[in-house]
Amino acid sequence: MVVRKAGLEDIPSIHKLIFELAQFEKASNEVVTTPETLHQALEERPNWVFAWVCEDKNEIIGTAICYLRYSTWKGITLYLEDLVVTQSKRRTGVGSKLLNEVIRFAKQEKYKRISWQVLDWNVNAIEFYNRYPIIKDNEWINIHLDLI
Repeated sequence: MVVRKAGLEDIPSIHKLIFELAQFEKASNEVVTTPETLHQALEERPNWVFAWVCEDKNEIIGTAICYLRYSTWKGITLYLEDLVVTQSKRRTGVGSKLLNEVIRFAKQEKYKRISWQVLDWNVNAIEFYNRYPIIKDNEWINIHLDLI
């Protein structure tokens, strides 16, 4: 297994993993992105949107997708939008490899924080994240305003 920065040629596999995650979260009808919109984000925003893949025997089995945020209290931070490992490869170290690469990258770039969300019912993901020195925040309410 190797973790590497995603290339544009990886976009179809990444999008497939995004859709797999949406199905797992019982929200596949909410995915409106396409491989084309993902391509646009990665190609046109190379210093704002980042993606890594984990590849095993020429197959993409996991991905981490991040983007930059700005905290008025902390400075530039990295937001981990999705960390996805295909279901058959979970619990094999893929998630750790991907998250460790995101952490390494954030430290290298001197970002002040990495933030992400996890669904409260996703016990396996919560147990995975608890292996890291994370801070869970139960005070803030997530708010979204969809424009599409």
